[in-house]
Amino acid sequence: MNKLIVMFVALALGSGSLSGCANMSETQKDTGTGAAIGAVAGAVLGGLTAGGNPGRSAATGAALGAALGAGGGYLWSKHMQEQKAAMEQATKGSGVSVSQTADNQLKLDIPSDVSFDVGRYDIKPNLRPILDRFAATLNQNPVTTVNIVGHTDNTGSNAVNDPLSLNRARATRDYLTAHGVAEGRISIAGRGSHEPVASNASAAGRAKNRRVEIFVAEAARG
Repeated sequence: MNKLIVMFVALALGSGSLSGCANMSETQKDTGTGAAIGAVAGAVLGGLTAGGNPGRSAATGAALGAALGAGGGYLWSKHMQEQKAAMEQATKGSGVSVSQTADNQLKLDIPSDVSFDVGRYDIKPNLRPILDRFAATLNQNPVTTVNIVGHTDNTGSNAVNDPLSLNRARATRDYLTAHGVAEGRISIAGRGSHEPVASNASAAGRAKNRRVEIFVAEAARG
């Protein structure tokens, strides 16, 4: 089984390298990359969940993974790249992190010193200009969807932190909709203190964990 998985990884990497060919369209490049990633993931998962025939399970998993990777996922379009560049400019020096995720979503990671005071979910004044610019970029690319996820540190109980994190996401959504972004494009979630990115043992770590993450995605077109 291990040899098969190695073979699928090699094939996937070869497929991924094809996505960089100069004569391929942007959608074709994304499809090739998606197929490559899907094949690797499918082979590994197929092998791990194998029943009586590990090799066959790995092969089936790779085939299904490649198909799903090629046909679904997110597109990193020219609009997405322009939005990323605009948000990098708008957030320069603010502490907000702007990045492209592995699955081609635009991610804004907004720390507590920019977003919300401890125990509160009203938006700080210094976050408003960032959200103003963000709303403008969203309105320029209306095919994208937005997922806003609120987080807290572990101070207090889940009964307090879970709704607090959701209220932070809701407040961010409401600000964007007030600036013209259609509410139907936006989903929200609250993770409470369940997904820390730093140790809660220090004040600095807790500050990193009190954050809002915003993901923007453009669905790949079949």
